[in-house]
Amino acid sequence: MTIKRRKFVKFLGLAGLSSQIPVLPVQAKLYSNTIIKPPRLKVGDTVGLISPAGIIEPQDIEVAKKALLTLGLKVKLGVHILDSYGYLAGKDIDRATDVNAMFGDRSVKAIITMRGGWGCNRILPLINYSLIRSHPKIFMGYSDITSLLLAIYARSGLITFHGPVATSTWNEFSVDYVKRILFNAEVVTMTNTLTTEIGRKIITPGKAKGKLVGGNLSVLSAMLGSSYLPSWQDSILFVEEIGEDIYRVDRMLTQLKNAGIFNQIVGFVFGKCTNCSLGDQPSLTLAQVLKDHIQPLGIPAWYGSMIGHIKDKFTVPVGVDVEIDAENGTLRMLETAVR
Repeated sequence: MTIKRRKFVKFLGLAGLSSQIPVLPVQAKLYSNTIIKPPRLKVGDTVGLISPAGIIEPQDIEVAKKALLTLGLKVKLGVHILDSYGYLAGKDIDRATDVNAMFGDRSVKAIITMRGGWGCNRILPLINYSLIRSHPKIFMGYSDITSLLLAIYARSGLITFHGPVATSTWNEFSVDYVKRILFNAEVVTMTNTLTTEIGRKIITPGKAKGKLVGGNLSVLSAMLGSSYLPSWQDSILFVEEIGEDIYRVDRMLTQLKNAGIFNQIVGFVFGKCTNCSLGDQPSLTLAQVLKDHIQPLGIPAWYGSMIGHIKDKFTVPVGVDVEIDAENGTLRMLETAVR
């Protein structure tokens, strides 16, 4: 057998092997600028709880049930909610199955994720986006759940919600925004409390209108180059972060800039950078990093909105039209997020 033939036979063997591995083709977007609003929540509705990212403990479910029962909601658990696979809450296919099953379950009116962590990016190719579009319902979480919030919005056209996970602190402030936006279908202006106003910094003053899109900065930057991100054209970008040295925040913002996102947005809001440190080396401050990246854009922008890994948090609808006011630090919804 000649060398060329041996290589050819070897190639055929590899090709035969690869043909046994399922390949999921990149899908086109399933909607054409048609945004779907999920039905609002009502007292007595059933909420589905799932763990699409990190592991949870049985006591976490009890805490979540207590918070949701206080809101007059019933709870249905995902089949694989207590699964574990290393640092993940179960195998990819099982976590994705729980997402799809909850959307397909007509008795479930909203889906709330248990916690973040890591793992949602892994299941994006396994989500049934056409099913979601035909069975729209409230889907909420934050942190690593950013992956699902953005992918579902981009591929199904469904407005999603960057808000409390089931294991969050369901205090008076956070619950108030959940009720007003998800239950009452109000058009809300999100304003910091007096105590959190101290940490708010204007990057560039002014007002801007656009579709509100964003989430956790590190998760968002890890999604770049995939087919699971929405259009950024004329949008308002919001981000938040936790536990990152400032140079890493700089690196991730640079990645968004180099990907061309900053050239398309009309407004920018940084929520909280919780426990973000200068590190052990000489460092820029967060204010300097934001000034370097955002101020040259000449768009309304500020830091310190009540979005992120904090006790008091807004419920932020992904995909709704809003107007931001950088000088006053407000996010004003221009439409309802539910119907």
